[in-house]
Amino acid sequence: MDEPRFLVGQLLLAMPGMGDDRFDHAAIAMCMHDENGALGLVVNHIYDGLTVREVMEQLDVDPLDLPEDLPVFAGGPVEPGRGFVLHSLDYGGQGTLQVANAWALTATLDILKDIAAGKGPSKWLLALGYSGWGEGQLDAELTRHGWLTAQVPANLVFDTPIEERWPQAFATLGVDVGQLSATSGNA
Repeated sequence: MDEPRFLVGQLLLAMPGMGDDRFDHAAIAMCMHDENGALGLVVNHIYDGLTVREVMEQLDVDPLDLPEDLPVFAGGPVEPGRGFVLHSLDYGGQGTLQVANAWALTATLDILKDIAAGKGPSKWLLALGYSGWGEGQLDAELTRHGWLTAQVPANLVFDTPIEERWPQAFATLGVDVGQLSATSGNA
């Protein structure tokens, strides 16, 4: 059976030594990927010192009973001031994009209001910025040392501790990250 051409609903995993510090040990939830380009959110890098509560307060959304320390993820280097909520499939609002059968993506203020009111998705994370590739860019990058892809269950993205998401995604492929090298060889 052929490998799927597009990575929608998969994790894009940065290999050690890929050469781009912005994606060091990154696990990226792919939300869009077609012949025109790709978009994903890094789900294991956080903004130190920034919480969901603080973002909501800045947007005049009352965070109500949200825990004080929910982190905000650094979704990627593109448009770092723009917010995205990656979430479980049990929520759908205006502008929600269902991503395969894996997760959904919503980038409207309404989802934050619904989360604050207890009417949002059961599982979610807030990211600022996204990882984006132009037409053919990611496809070309995939032919070089730097990225690996993994079909993972959605609970790996939402329930696994943040620092374990990257190694656990590799583990689903039978790869022990301790055995990975930052340099590639030639055959």
